[in-house]
Amino acid sequence: MEYCKIEIFIPETHLEILQTTLRNCGAGHIGKYDSCMSYSHVKGTWRPLEGTQPYSGVIGEVSTEDEIKAEVTCRVEELDGVIKAVKMIHPYEEPVINVIPLLRTGL
Repeated sequence: MEYCKIEIFIPETHLEILQTTLRNCGAGHIGKYDSCMSYSHVKGTWRPLEGTQPYSGVIGEVSTEDEIKAEVTCRVEELDGVIKAVKMIHPYEEPVINVIPLLRTGL
C-alpha cells in the first residue's frame, strides 16, 4: 500500500490553517497538483467527561456543532508526520483523524 486517505473532522474556522498545514507536509499532492483536498459540512456530537477541557461544549452535556470533514490523500511513509502536524494546529483535545488504506489512486 503506497497511499492512504486521511479524514479530519475540524471546526470550519480552522479550515484554512488545515489546508496550509497539509500542503506544507506533503499531503494532498497528486501528480502535478498540490493542495488537493475535499471537504463537506457535517454535524458532530460529543459529551465532554470529567477531567476534560473541551474546545466547545459543557462537561457532562451532549454538544452538537457544525464541523468540516476534510479528506486528503497521503503517501503512507509521510503519514506520521502529517498526523503530528495536524494535531499541532487542531483545536480539539481529542481530534478525530481516520486513516483509510487506498488500493489504487488516480484511476
